[in-house]
Amino acid sequence: MADERPWLKLYPKGVPANVDVDAYPTLTAMLDETFAKYRGKVAFSCMGKSLTFDEIDRLSTRFGAYLHSRGLQPGDRIALMMPNLLQYPIALFGALRAGLVIVNTNPLYTPREMLHQFNDSGAKAIVIAENFASNLEKILGQTQIKTIILASIGEMLGFPKGLIVNFVVRSIKKMVPKYNLPNTVTFTQALAGGHRFSLPQFEGKPEDVILLQYTGGTTGVSKGAMLTNRNLVANMVQMRAWMQPFLREGEEVALCPLPLYHIFAFSVNCLALMAQGAENVLITNARDIPGLVKTLKERPVSLISGVNTLFNALLNHPDFASCDFSRLRITVGGGMAVQKPVAERWQQVTGCFLSEGYGMTEASPVITANPFDGSGRLGTIGLPFPSTDVRIVNETGSPLGPGEVGEIQCKGPQVMKGYYNRPEATADTIRDGWLCTGDIGLMEPDGYFRIVDRKKDMILVSGFNVYPNEIEEVVIAHPKVLEAAAVGIPDEKSGEAVKLFVVKKDASLKEDELIEYCRQNLTGYKVPKSVEFRTELPKTNVGKILRRELREEVMKK
Repeated sequence: MADERPWLKLYPKGVPANVDVDAYPTLTAMLDETFAKYRGKVAFSCMGKSLTFDEIDRLSTRFGAYLHSRGLQPGDRIALMMPNLLQYPIALFGALRAGLVIVNTNPLYTPREMLHQFNDSGAKAIVIAENFASNLEKILGQTQIKTIILASIGEMLGFPKGLIVNFVVRSIKKMVPKYNLPNTVTFTQALAGGHRFSLPQFEGKPEDVILLQYTGGTTGVSKGAMLTNRNLVANMVQMRAWMQPFLREGEEVALCPLPLYHIFAFSVNCLALMAQGAENVLITNARDIPGLVKTLKERPVSLISGVNTLFNALLNHPDFASCDFSRLRITVGGGMAVQKPVAERWQQVTGCFLSEGYGMTEASPVITANPFDGSGRLGTIGLPFPSTDVRIVNETGSPLGPGEVGEIQCKGPQVMKGYYNRPEATADTIRDGWLCTGDIGLMEPDGYFRIVDRKKDMILVSGFNVYPNEIEEVVIAHPKVLEAAAVGIPDEKSGEAVKLFVVKKDASLKEDELIEYCRQNLTGYKVPKSVEFRTELPKTNVGKILRRELREEVMKK
């Protein structure tokens, strides 16, 4: 009988096959231990202002007390809608201590998207950056939200810096559209108010849902993945087991450019790295690449988490190579496929291996990761986490052997309880305990896993499966290409054909030059039929290229 978990033989020394995912009954129990252990150390910093674990502990308790004083009860939903600011971890931990359920919300959402998420979740309260308050005003009357707490970019930065920042944001850059919202308080007012109240002890249970993390899932409308105490604690314990042999507890400084409201940074940075006593350097606007490089020059870090487009943008900034990488020991890529040319160049420039991982919102999120001991394998998503099973199945759900391409499925304690109020979607996604990811991949004979592409992004050319990831990886290696996206378009002869969207690095690049390059590196049916040059490509809030939008544009023409 074949070894069902061959990857265990490749685990780095010190990483166990299984972990005690029930070590803590709740996420707050784990956080309480963390606050006590690292009390005087810096937990989060942003724009030059730092907060220690002790300060986060104290301020989050005040914030939780304020929420309780406003009549919010355990189980009520609270939306957090802001970029990376010091207010985020305070609001998060305070709300959890009050027994509330977190609803992370993308600040870039339109009023329509906000309305869907707030009504679907039943949110009764919101902490929202004032920059987006005008959008809330448009739909507030159609929601159950009664408690509104406004956060400003400068208010936690101290005097006089906070006043200056807010003046620039509001009056110079005009980043706060006019709004009129009744009965609001500022975040600092909420903290001051909470000082006058006590927070009753709330005893949660492992199976309690504490996070509704919205996702498109594998199909359809945005759905709330119900993540429980046990789900999030399990993934934190799994991450700790994976990282601990390679991290110095209480000494690491991690750059956090990805938004904390996204499940990747939420679990990896805000929870797991914090639980290791690391300082998280929060980047409020990761699209400001010059500003990000400036931060790296001022603050050498030992760990960076990010996505492929971010790493690529940094590598193409003229000042990035002159940053001090002497302390950088771990780089983690996720959220989308890390392209091999980007990973290779990252290692050349920084001297640090870019360790690609893989996960889904529905899995809290991490499922697999490359080891941090130097044995990781470029072009793969690594090995399954401790206490996690992963397999490849065909269209009928039958398991496939090594080297065979099919859908990736996983099973483990980090897999969500289900989609909120969507039993049919839950049944479609979780089958016999296995999470159906919708991603196409394969397992190599020794247990490393490799993603081929998303099932829904696959292009069928004359009966042959064509995977955009492969084409994009070839194209991005061309010296005149900055970014690329491949999509399928209707074709009379072949059913579908490949269309390429490209952002140039060199203005001299021509379509015929790029297609000829593809002919030299790809089988005939994979070669793009046409190339369209763009100044930029549509992306999600974390930088994942939106092929869907590009496909829809083509279909409308």
